[in-house]
Amino acid sequence: MPNQLKTNIMNSFNKISLKLIFILITTILVSCKSENWPQFRGPDSNNIANAKQLPLEWGMDKNLNWKYDLEGRGWSCPIVWGNKIFITNAELEDPSVLDEVRPGRRQENPDDAVYNFDVICVDLKSGKEIWKKTAYHGKPRYKTHRDNNYAPETMVTDGKYVYAYFGMTAVYCYDMDGNNIWEKDLGNYPMQSNWGTSSSPCLYNGVLYLQIDNEENSFLVALNAKTGEEKWRIARDEKSNWGTPIIWKNSFRTELVLQGLKTRGYNPDDGELFWELDMKGGRNITSPTTEGDILVIGNEQRRNGGGVLFGIKAGAKGDISLKEDESYNDFVAWSVPESGIAMATPVVYQGLVYVLDRRRGQISCYDVKNGETIYRATNIEDAAAFWASPWAYNDKIYCLDEKGVTHVIKAGKDFKELRKNKLNDIFWASTAIAGKSYIFRGEKGLYCIRLQTSN
Repeated sequence: MPNQLKTNIMNSFNKISLKLIFILITTILVSCKSENWPQFRGPDSNNIANAKQLPLEWGMDKNLNWKYDLEGRGWSCPIVWGNKIFITNAELEDPSVLDEVRPGRRQENPDDAVYNFDVICVDLKSGKEIWKKTAYHGKPRYKTHRDNNYAPETMVTDGKYVYAYFGMTAVYCYDMDGNNIWEKDLGNYPMQSNWGTSSSPCLYNGVLYLQIDNEENSFLVALNAKTGEEKWRIARDEKSNWGTPIIWKNSFRTELVLQGLKTRGYNPDDGELFWELDMKGGRNITSPTTEGDILVIGNEQRRNGGGVLFGIKAGAKGDISLKEDESYNDFVAWSVPESGIAMATPVVYQGLVYVLDRRRGQISCYDVKNGETIYRATNIEDAAAFWASPWAYNDKIYCLDEKGVTHVIKAGKDFKELRKNKLNDIFWASTAIAGKSYIFRGEKGLYCIRLQTSN
C-alpha cells in the first residue's frame, strides 16, 4: 500500500475517532445533566429541563409516583444527584406553641421556640427517607416573616458532598451518606424588616460562594468546598438581598454574578470586580439567568423604582450603568421598564425571555437579543400568585402558581395555554427535574411526578 494512501487512511481514522469521542463525551454530559439537578434552577442555573420522557399531564390521581410527608416548614427547592433528593426543613420541637390562625393566613415562625434545622435525603425512586440529619438544634438566631421560614435556601451538591446554608446560622457540609464533614458560622446580621434570608449557595470548581447581604455587614465569601476554609472575602456596598448568585460562562470569560441594587460581575478566582450596573432601584429576590453571551437580570418594582429588565452583553467592564436618557449602551444590549419581573426568576428559552408577575397571574415575553416586547402582561386564566420560577421543556413553558396549578404554555411568540395540572398543596419552591421525574416541594410534602406504565 502506498505511503500516501496509508497516511490518508490514518488521518480519516483519526478524524472519525475524535468525532466519536466528542459524541461520546457530549452524550455523557447530556445524560449527567438529565439525571442530576444539583442546585437552584438546575445544572446551568437556567431552569431548562434536559430529562427525557417527562409527563405532560399530572395530578393527585395521575402520574403521581409518590408523596413524602413533611413536618415543619421550608421553601428550599429540591436538588437531585443520582437516586438521591436533598432538601432542608425547619421543624418546631413542640408545634403546640403555634397559635391558631384564620384560614388562608400562614402561621408565624416563633423565634423564641426550639427548632430542628434538618437536612433530609429521600430516595428518588421510592420516596423513602434515606437519612435525616439535624444540622442545628435550638432557638433561631434571627427573626423571619410568616411568609418566609427558617429553611428557604436551596442546597447544592457536586455528587461527593452536599452543602446546606441556613441563613445567619451556619453552612453545613455532609457527604452523600449523611456524615457531617464540616460546618462554618459566617455571622448573624439583621435583615430588612425581619423578612429573613433566602440567598442560596453557589458551587464552582471546588469553591462554595455565598452572598451574605444584610443591613449591617454585607459581603461575598468564597470557601474551600472540601474543608470550609475561607479563601477570600470582599465587602459589598449593599443592604438586604435575597437572590442567588450564578456562574456565567460566556465567550469572554467565566463570571460570578450577584444581583442587588447594583448587579456585579466578579472573577470567581479572587473576587476581582469586572463590572457593575445600577438596577434603578427595586428589591432583589430573583437570580440572574443567561442565554449564551446575554445575561438577563431585573429587580422587582418597589417604591424606590425597579421593575426594569436588562440584557447585558458578555465582556462588560467598569460601570456600565445607563444614563437617565439611555435604554442601552456599549454593554447593556437593552432594557425594558415595567417588565413585570417580581419574585420568580425568568426563564430564557429558544431566544425568548418569559417573565411571571407575582400576584396578578400574568406572563410577559421578550426577545432576548434586543428586548423587543413579544407580548406583555398577558393574563393566564385563573392563575394564582407566582413565586416559583417557571421552567422550559419540549417547546413548552411551565408556570407553577402557589395553589399548585402548573399552567402549561406553548413556547413561542403567540401566547397559548395548553393545559393545567393540579397538586393539592401550597407551592413557593421551584421544581427539580431529573431522572424522568418532576420533584415538587409543597408546604406539606414532596411530590414525585413520573410517567406511570401499565402492566
